[in-house]
Amino acid sequence: MAASFPIADADLCVKCGLCLPHCPTYGLTQHEGDSPRGRIALMQGLALGSLAPTPKLEAHLDGCLGCRSCESVCPAKVPYGRLIDAGRAALNQQLPQRRQLPRLIGAVLARREPRRAAGLLLWLYQASGLQALARRLGLLGHGRLARLDSLLPPLPALPFSARAAGVDGPADVALFIGCASDLADPEALAAAQRLLQRLGLRVALPPGQGCCGALYQHAGLMDEARACMRRNAGAFAGYAAVLGTASGCSAALLDAPDLLGKAEGDTLRSQVQDIHRFLLQRWPAALQPRPLRARVAVHEPCTQRNVTGGGDALRALLKKIPGIELLELDLKQACCGAAGSHFITHPEDADRLLQPKLEASRKLQPDYIVSSNVGCSLHLAAGLRRAGLRAPEVLHPLALLDRQLGPASPPGAA
Repeated sequence: MAASFPIADADLCVKCGLCLPHCPTYGLTQHEGDSPRGRIALMQGLALGSLAPTPKLEAHLDGCLGCRSCESVCPAKVPYGRLIDAGRAALNQQLPQRRQLPRLIGAVLARREPRRAAGLLLWLYQASGLQALARRLGLLGHGRLARLDSLLPPLPALPFSARAAGVDGPADVALFIGCASDLADPEALAAAQRLLQRLGLRVALPPGQGCCGALYQHAGLMDEARACMRRNAGAFAGYAAVLGTASGCSAALLDAPDLLGKAEGDTLRSQVQDIHRFLLQRWPAALQPRPLRARVAVHEPCTQRNVTGGGDALRALLKKIPGIELLELDLKQACCGAAGSHFITHPEDADRLLQPKLEASRKLQPDYIVSSNVGCSLHLAAGLRRAGLRAPEVLHPLALLDRQLGPASPPGAA
């Protein structure tokens, strides 16, 4: 049996199939190997040694989005998220070469200095006009290279040049920075800090924090994921609330007990709260955003819908903006296909899942699409660009709310 695979958790699945209508990849292929129960059966066979780690089995397990929609409808409460991570870890034991790519990506994104270097190179690529020239002349072609280029977030300013500082001394909340949001969506982080300060709260940005570890965790690199989680548990020790702007990162932090054990992990899990719900519960009646006559479409990420919660609070916050027309980008609330690095590693499937969102945008004609996860935002914005749609603007809901509140008072002025 593969070491540490939770076979008892897998045995909870009775293969009833109630999850099938909710699984995005099964919806694409109609293949049992791409369904939750099918993947659990494959993992059971792999763990017990009755199935070999063939390329076909590997493709079925790697094709999972990790959206955890199956968990939300499972009558047996099968912890599918834990199982798929453990299944990939079991594959890694037998196929060590699988570890190379996620370790390479992690070496850049999960470490501060390489991430800063990558941000500088991206800024130079855009600020020099090289990206615009390459796109205008079609130098990148129309294949995977051009698609990767379309995913790059625009950086109007030199990244990390104006990072805000947290308070010195005691704080009311700690803000989780992460790695992808730090590089690709600094506006959301700055907006979150300003909004919390408007409520009179002292906000800490603990310097010891780092990557949430989701990149490693969902690739089955549990030792690396555990190291990231332990670092964050230490950095956030003593804070009453830990808030993040990326639902994927918050969802990963909520999995702390799976990586660190109950005693240490439950402490971090109890600190993590959805930032939209946190703000809504403390929002003062006197704080009124400026009116905005605009159509705003909400894309709720899978990690928020199925793990962190707070989607209703997100909408309630946006409704505080007078004049906006709040819409649902997708009434089915289906996965957009971003799913961590899935929109990079599985571009065809990811774009097929994104297509209904693009069609909905054409139909609804929103001025803004808001999403609380940076991966979803990158995927949506790139899809709109490739489709030749200049509007809508894709941004974090807190960024839109912050804009409508106007310039913030200096920290400590509240």
